This record gives sequence, C-alpha cells and structure tokens, in this order.
Amino acid sequence: MTDGIERGPRLALDVGSVRVGVAVSDPDGLVATPVETLARDMAGATDVARVVDEVRERGARVVYVGLPRHLSGAEGAAAASAREYAVQVARAVAPVPVHLVDERMSTVSAHRSMQAAGRPGRKQRSVVDQVAAVIILQGALDAERRAGARTGELVTT
Repeated sequence: MTDGIERGPRLALDVGSVRVGVAVSDPDGLVATPVETLARDMAGATDVARVVDEVRERGARVVYVGLPRHLSGAEGAAAASAREYAVQVARAVAPVPVHLVDERMSTVSAHRSMQAAGRPGRKQRSVVDQVAAVIILQGALDAERRAGARTGELVTT
C-alpha cells in the first residue's frame, strides 16, 4: 500500500446504451490500457458477468465507472443509466469497491484522439468505448496520485 492506496490493477468502464468499454491499469496504477468492448445486455446478465470475470482474473482492487454529466455538472438519463449499471456491478464484484468518476467529454476526447491518429470514423465504433474507458481510468489514476486515495463517489448497494 502506497499513500493509502492498495497496490493492484484498477478497472474502468465506459457505459453506453449499446456498448461498455473496458480498460485496466498496471498494478502500480500508472498506465491505463484498453481491454475490450462488451455488447450491452440491458438485462445485465452477460456484460456484467464478463466484468466480474475481468475483475477476478486481473485481481482488480477497484472498478471505476464513468459518470456522464452535462457540461453544467447536471445529470441526465445517461448518468442515471450509468449509476444503475454501477450498482449492478458493485453487487456482482463485492467486496471490490466501485466508484463513479466524472467522465465529461471522455467520448468526445476518444473520438478526437482516434481522428488525430488517422482512424476513419466508421472504424472508430469498435474501439471508441475502449479508448473512452482508458481516458476515464487515466483520469482516475492521476486523481489517485494527487489525492493519495481512491477517487470518485463510492457506490453503495
């Protein structure tokens, strides 16, 4: 444990209405990398089960779920959906904590970085959610280092 943060990989999820992007960090929480894009199962069975598998296989110490707020900070339907998903994940991965972290502009940033890398728009769909999850996770990792503690809002079940 360094600076109050237990060493180990962190997992991040970018929750959309159709897909869920997944990213993971190294055990020291320095670098976020993409893992996969899951098809969103609105019943929450297969995608949440896959998240549970990732948490267990990688020994994740925390799961960060992006909370899509409006630029004003207000929450809309997408944020409500992400909160509901985070509760499902929290129940499924307990006792591993799940935290909601602000993800304003992560998908926009993901699209921009992919365009800058020369990836055509129609090919972005398959990986944009993973890139957004990487952006969410890297932001959480940076916030952890600044604060010396986990970041975001702890999800309670």
